Amino acid sequence: MPFDPVRVEDTCAWLEKAQQDMGAGRADLAANPSYPGDAMFHAQQAAEKALKGFLAWHDLIFRKTHDLRELFEDCSRIDPSLRELAERAESLTPYAWRFRYPGERDEPTCEEAEEALALASEVYDTILARLPDEVRP
Repeated sequence: MPFDPVRVEDTCAWLEKAQQDMGAGRADLAANPSYPGDAMFHAQQAAEKALKGFLAWHDLIFRKTHDLRELFEDCSRIDPSLRELAERAESLTPYAWRFRYPGERDEPTCEEAEEALALASEVYDTILARLPDEVRP
């Protein structure tokens, strides 16, 4: 039986946006000069959008939020095996706003941004592994 095309399209759209954020984060680090703060923002965004894609696939309504803990809680109700990853990945949440505005004293290092992108990539890959091939970008 084929999947609902609207659900497939919505899920794909979230996952494509997550991929774009991962690419933007990598581009930020490859730039000269590099932009690690912006890369960390994109890491958070990629993880957030992957989780929202998972929720969209399962037809669960979620509120507009950057809080990865909240999104992981919703996702973990569907798949409890996501809890371990949630404990680590929720550390990305502050990067939705931290380093985005002037006045932040401690800019992150490229190494910290690489770690954030690696964690976001793990979230993306973990979510993708739990979805059917039809929704893969």
